[in-house]
Amino acid sequence: MSKILIIEDDRAIVDVLRMILEHDGYSIEHAYNGPAGIEKFREFNPDVVLLDIKMPIMDGIEVLQELKQIDKKPVIIMISGHGNIETAVQTTKLGAYDFIAKPFDVDRLKLTIQNGLNYLNLLSENESMKRLMSSSKEILIGESEPMNRLRDYMQKVAATSTRVLITGENGTGKELVAKEIHKLSDRFDKPFVHVNCATIPNDMIEVELFGSVEGYLAYSPSKRTGKFELANGGTLFLDEIADLNLNAQSKLLYVLGENRIVPIGSNNYIDIDVRIIASTNRDLNELISEGIFREDLYHRINVITINVPPLRERREDIPLLINYFTEQISKQNNLPLKKFAKSTLDYLCSLKWPGNIRELKNTIERMIILTDSDVIEKKDLEGENHKFLSNFDKVINSSISLHEFQDQSEKIFIEKKLQENNWNVSKTAEALNIQRSHLYTKIKQYQLENPNKEQ
Repeated sequence: MSKILIIEDDRAIVDVLRMILEHDGYSIEHAYNGPAGIEKFREFNPDVVLLDIKMPIMDGIEVLQELKQIDKKPVIIMISGHGNIETAVQTTKLGAYDFIAKPFDVDRLKLTIQNGLNYLNLLSENESMKRLMSSSKEILIGESEPMNRLRDYMQKVAATSTRVLITGENGTGKELVAKEIHKLSDRFDKPFVHVNCATIPNDMIEVELFGSVEGYLAYSPSKRTGKFELANGGTLFLDEIADLNLNAQSKLLYVLGENRIVPIGSNNYIDIDVRIIASTNRDLNELISEGIFREDLYHRINVITINVPPLRERREDIPLLINYFTEQISKQNNLPLKKFAKSTLDYLCSLKWPGNIRELKNTIERMIILTDSDVIEKKDLEGENHKFLSNFDKVINSSISLHEFQDQSEKIFIEKKLQENNWNVSKTAEALNIQRSHLYTKIKQYQLENPNKEQ
């Protein structure tokens, strides 16, 4: 429940405001003069203060300055029957959120309070993001050549406000790249707002992005501030942008062209200054040819493309990632720090990791929690079929023909059997009940390679 402190010498106005705001679910305290209001402010810790300017003993401008010395966070809204433009400007410069003249419009007052609370929530989210970013010693782990190239590219991109499209497989860390670009940019102290386009229902995506006016949504009658407005001055990360429906794509195209939004149900424009970073794990050119993604929107968002390499293309980073995750997971779960035997590390480095860093982290976490020994040996991983299960799940959930499914399933099955038999072709052929020559043909057909074979 949000808390509002009313500092006003007119008792009738205090009674009216209390009745209106308590009816809307706010917790209310009041004071009839400045010194009493300052004391209440210390005790009550309000989210919003409604502060009259003309009061005995101590006027509202003096009280405003005192309150800002105590705590700068609460939203302070000045109210006065004697106000003018000069007074409004003066109080705003001193830290007031807004100024409302008496007799005030109740609807406008409610809207101003709600906007102030939205502003507080945004500040809180931004502070959480700053703490999250500063708490990580290194967001992107790795010293391989692909990672060094990626960092170099990010440094160059971050110095501009150019739109960026981040591509890469699931689990490679596209969101971390977006956060790092924001952190390195001159917008680092402004909001970073993340929108996962894949998780928002089609009928809600426009409200989520552009907001809506009061009364537009039956289940949420108050004004809804959209992500574009929340990200104003900062960065908006449109994760999995390929999942936007065509209608939302059309409106997004307009916003990117005009740099302004129109909340749903409104006729009024809101100018915005937002850097757009989008991401996808799909081939947008293919979606364009299928009529699923707009080509003009693609060109709007794809000024610079950054591809995040899959884990199999930077295997030398796997030991670093394992050490990082081991320390992180052990600390989070209050577990003693465990070590991975060299044979275990070598084995983990040999896997293809179709789920990339996300899959590796899940595997490390599982091993740390389930292994009793202080040293995790290769035998502890023998029951782990994660590589093959992930591959097969990927095939099951993909849009492919029956013939392609048969080929890909056969490839996964043969590779698993080869792994079980330490890549002994004779034993594997016997287990599969096929000729060795047939198995050699399949190995060549599917381009299977023994990960332990010396180069």
